[in-house]
Amino acid sequence: MRVRIIAAVLLCSASAGVVACQPSDGAKPSGSAPPAVTSGASKKDDKSAEKKAVPNFVGMGLQSAQDTAQAAGFYSLKSHDSSGRARMQILDRDWKVCSQSITPGMVTSTTAQLDFGAVKLAETCPSHDQSAPSVAGSTMHDFRGKSVKAVRETLDSSTSITVNDATGAGRMVLVESNWQVCSQKPAAGTKLNGRPVTLDAVKYGETCP
Repeated sequence: MRVRIIAAVLLCSASAGVVACQPSDGAKPSGSAPPAVTSGASKKDDKSAEKKAVPNFVGMGLQSAQDTAQAAGFYSLKSHDSSGRARMQILDRDWKVCSQSITPGMVTSTTAQLDFGAVKLAETCPSHDQSAPSVAGSTMHDFRGKSVKAVRETLDSSTSITVNDATGAGRMVLVESNWQVCSQKPAAGTKLNGRPVTLDAVKYGETCP
């Protein structure tokens, strides 16, 4: 009788072990790949590629224009000196928007870059945007009327540049964006080929001699 009881216990234990090792109907076999996790990147990309109408920023303060653009979903923003003097917009609240690179009302992707042409609050917007000249390359541009800073940014960084006070007063040209070119050597159209450049300039508001 005792032998039968022991045998029955052993059989139950063996059966329980087999049942414990079998996966349930809803369980996945061991070693199977975990369920794929859907990343939010695709949704973010879809949102960033959304198309919207571009607001009219002309006449707004530069800081207000930037805030309005971001509220509308446009985050790729830049600005430049619309007068062509190549001044930096250090304190945006001191500048106002004269032009924008994308026409107001145009429907475009919110990833498109908006470039604001701006002048200082007390200044009058130019009749047309006067961004800094394009890179000169190997030929000298006509820089008369342009700021000394714009000329320096246009020429190759290896170019030797001498700036003189055109009035003959011998003033130092310290803030180059405040000085405009009256004359230049070499003349416009001349091949540079590493030649030094000399600029005669006066302050903005002054008349070239």
